[in-house]
Order: sequence, then structure tokens, then C-alpha cells
Amino acid sequence: MSRLDLDNKTLFDILINARPRLLGLAAAIDVVPGMKRDLVLHAGPPIGWSDMSEAMKAAIAGALVFDGQASDLQRATQLAGSGRIRYAPAHDHHAAGAMSGIVTSTMPVFIVEDSVSKVRSFVTMNEGLGQALRFGANGPPVLERLRYMRDSLAPLLNRAMQLRGPIDLASLVAEALRRGDECHNRNKAATALVLREIAPALVETGAPHAEIAAALRFIIGNDHFFLSLSMAHAKAVTLSLEQAGIGSLVTVMAGNGREVGIRTSGAGARWFTATAEVARVRLFEGRTLEEATPTMGDSYVTEAIGLGGFALSAAPAIAEFIGGTVAELAERSELMREIAVGEHPLFVIPQLGFRGVPSGIDVIKVAERGIAPIVNTGVASRHPGVGQIGAGIQSLPLAPFVAAAAALK
Repeated sequence: MSRLDLDNKTLFDILINARPRLLGLAAAIDVVPGMKRDLVLHAGPPIGWSDMSEAMKAAIAGALVFDGQASDLQRATQLAGSGRIRYAPAHDHHAAGAMSGIVTSTMPVFIVEDSVSKVRSFVTMNEGLGQALRFGANGPPVLERLRYMRDSLAPLLNRAMQLRGPIDLASLVAEALRRGDECHNRNKAATALVLREIAPALVETGAPHAEIAAALRFIIGNDHFFLSLSMAHAKAVTLSLEQAGIGSLVTVMAGNGREVGIRTSGAGARWFTATAEVARVRLFEGRTLEEATPTMGDSYVTEAIGLGGFALSAAPAIAEFIGGTVAELAERSELMREIAVGEHPLFVIPQLGFRGVPSGIDVIKVAERGIAPIVNTGVASRHPGVGQIGAGIQSLPLAPFVAAAAALK
């Protein structure tokens, strides 16, 4: 067995033994490492304002108005391109964000800590599908919802969390897989499970009934509420792998709408990139691929630990949302075993005789076998303010994995 194989065995043990826990919520500036008032975090590898997709620019403009740094979208756009705002990948700050992945100083983020490595990760709350800031929508209803989440929902949930105590996210993910989720594009069971954990503590806060009811309606009405927690869980696990500094496992897969980038356990914070492609996905009625933004988002970190596209066999019902037959999706998911280090003993799939999901993507295997990881994804419109126009699965470009493999040899 080679040194790299031994290192990957050590990493796989770290991966399967990680136990991330939800601790609470706080404003990003109070907990995210290096967060500043003039810093905006985004999805994917590094990118400057002039190179950003229109969807990401629209999300940033909306975020700056939300954050109180500009009075309207026009002034926000001017500020964003003035040089007075700095940009950095969320992944460089122990954070992650779905789609455009925008994080500003006042946004509330979930705080998740791996109880083994003690590393912490941070992800913003999920707004729901359709017209949402992360998809580039930035109109008054979007900003109003974000303000409710920041000023009312997050403080109430945090109070409930302090009463409830830490929630073991790994156990929720494991149970959700048994109930038909893959914990990326399908989070119905996981959202219900986390609601079950938090609901009694919400009542115990003593908050007015109307506030508690509003919080419950928000969570119940958003089947993707758990997505942020799934991402934070996966980010905490992969940060633990990066902390080890060895081996050839993928720790980040992300897109910024222009480039797709990956990072590996043995190469630290170095990005390996390729041009982002438009995903061939199931589009909403009336939408076309011509208006689709190329690959964008940090949520593919879930695939890095065996969820999402790697766990499609657990979620046959997702075929209705992302397109394709149940058999086709399961076959593509099972192919991922060819590039994984092992099977996760906790994350098992009943339909496969309780076999574990393929977990731990080895860039050496990807490069040698020419099998690109598949991921679940959403698609944002190129047109500012429109939001989501589709969802599906796609294979990521091979080039970054080949480059990363070459760098590790």
C-alpha cells in the first residue's frame, strides 16, 4: 500500500467518524473568521466584480441593500464595483453558500462544530426556492424575507437552540437517507427531522405565539430548510480533512458562474479550476438553456462526503424534481463508487440492502478512470432579479481533478 493510500485511509477514518453538531446562529461578522463590514463572501473560487455572472452581481447588489450599505439597487451596484467592497470565496473563511453563496456582515449564519476535530463551519439560512437572493433575485419581497430571517427568525431559533442544546447533524442525515432524502436537492425528511428537534424548544422560549407560529410556518413551508445544515455539516467534515493536510481526497467542489474549482486535502487552500458549463438540467416551464447561468454554488460540498448526487439511490422521488428515470439516476449514483475511497457506515441506503453511500472522492481515481463526479444542482437565470429557472444533475469538468492529481504526485 502506497503512502497516499495510507493517508487516504486515515482521512476516510476522519470522514466517517466526524460528528458535526448544530450549536446555534449568529451574525456573520461575529463568528465567521476574517469577516469584515466591507467584505462580501461568494460561492466558488476567487473572482472579481467585473468577471462575475449577472446573477451573482444581482445577489450582491441586493445583499448590500439588505446589509444597509446602500439605499437602493442602483447605488448598491455602483458601490459593489467601486473598489470599496472586497470579495473572497466563502470556502476561504470556513463558510459555504448555495448558488451565488453571498454572505455579508449582518447575515445570520448557522454555527456547526465537529465534536471530534472542534473545527467550525458557517452557512447562511436557506430562503426557499424560486425567487431568492442566492439565485440573483433582489426585489422587495426577497429583501423583506431576508430581514424577517435576520431580525426575527434567527434570534428566536438561536434562543431555542440554547435551550435545546447541540443537535447531532450526522444522525439526522443518516435518518433522512433512510427516509428518501439525498440531503442536497431533496431535504423533505431532514427538514421535518430538524423541526422535530427544535419545535419544543421554540415553545419553551416563551416567545409570543404569533412569532413561534411564523417560525414554524417558515420552516414547514421550505422543504430546503435543511440544505444549509447539510452544507454546514459537510463543510465541517471536509475542513477536518483539510486540517490533516495529507492525501488526495476532494474537500471542495464549487462554482462561481464563470469557473468551477476544487480543493483537496493534500493541497490545502489551493484551487484547481476550469471553465464553468451550463448544466443540462430540467428547466421550469417557459425557460431555456440560453438564459441559464453556468455552474454556481458551494452546495456541492455535500457530494464530497457522499451525499447529493452520490446518494441518489436513496431518493427515488427526486426524479420528479430533477428529471430522468429512477433507474437512470440510481445507475449514475452507483458509478460514483468507482472514484470513492469507501462506503460510509453511517449513511446507508435501505434500497441497496443498507449499503453505505460512496464517500470520499479520490482525485487520483477520478483522473485515472476518467469518471467525473456528478452533483445535484439548481440553475439561476442570467437575467438579474429572475431567480431559479431549473434543477437537475451534472458531471463536473474533469480538468480540475486531473490537475489536482498531477500536483499531488
